[in-house]
Amino acid sequence: MLTNYNTTLTLNLLENMAMSESVFYRYLRGQFKSLSLIRIENSALQGTPDLLIQNKRHTFFTVELKVIKSNRKPKFSPHQISFHVQHPKNSFILIKQNTPVASLYKLYTGDQIKSLVTCGVKTTPIACDLDACALIFEKL
Repeated sequence: MLTNYNTTLTLNLLENMAMSESVFYRYLRGQFKSLSLIRIENSALQGTPDLLIQNKRHTFFTVELKVIKSNRKPKFSPHQISFHVQHPKNSFILIKQNTPVASLYKLYTGDQIKSLVTCGVKTTPIACDLDACALIFEKL
């Protein structure tokens, strides 16, 4: 029989591991209060990033969301890679990295896509938590 502590820990681990990009989006909506987030569901134009965001300066930018386990490389479709190669300015990749201990958030610019494909999260991010991501987005 599991104790309360172990049950809570187990449930937290399962919740973190099961967090999909749609759940990640709903979480971000609550965290990025100063930004207007629009989730893009586009089956007609493959490779389109998950989010279109506007800051208070009326600057639009896109964000591709990825949820990965531990140090695994994020998976990108050829269309997603192509989008970021063709549109490196004001495009970002936000990765939620689930580890057994915590969730890590890493932000990359669109022009870092090739490095993310080859090196994964060993690529140096431009921000390492959601507060730092929000600051970058607000200053665009």
